[in-house]
Amino acid sequence: MNAAVEIVDIAEEDRLRADLYNYLGVMLAGPPDQLLLDQTAGLSGDDTALGQAINGLARVAKISKPKAVRSEFNALFIGLGRGELLPFASYYLTGFLNEKPLANLRRTMADFGMTRAENVFEPEDNIASLMEMMAGMIVGRFGRVATVAEQQTFFNAHIGTWASHYFSDLQGAKSSILYASVGAVGQAFMEIEKEAFRMTAG
Repeated sequence: MNAAVEIVDIAEEDRLRADLYNYLGVMLAGPPDQLLLDQTAGLSGDDTALGQAINGLARVAKISKPKAVRSEFNALFIGLGRGELLPFASYYLTGFLNEKPLANLRRTMADFGMTRAENVFEPEDNIASLMEMMAGMIVGRFGRVATVAEQQTFFNAHIGTWASHYFSDLQGAKSSILYASVGAVGQAFMEIEKEAFRMTAG
């Protein structure tokens, strides 16, 4: 995503949320290098479901090698013709790529001044891009900080409808090793976000 950078004062909790969205976006956009694997191995969580998932991911990252993870990433997301999983909202919600969910997302992106980066050629409703967009909205990367109501609307429209299902599939995919743990973190985080937005709306 291309973005105008604005330095703003963000609550610590929101900063942490944005960091986790960003992290998931980076991990799902391409295979991690040794530095990112080392950083992941150094993560630690608490006794919550998310914390336990983070601890599990750190343990797997500690014994993962970049070459093996690259092969895993290719098998999952690229493959010969296509990978084991198609990480797009349109596919999960309609069974086809480039359908109405993508058109709806593009309208939302236009409203927020988000544009696709020039070097990105796949549809914008890719899970990695959506994680990055959500992070950007939380910290104001697209010109201003999104209100909680705007974040909730975006989440409910473009992420909450399918991301948990996707992360569950990622955990169960036959090629998943490191990415099964990424899926566990993603699914736990999506459940927390969904519940937090539900409580805010209530």
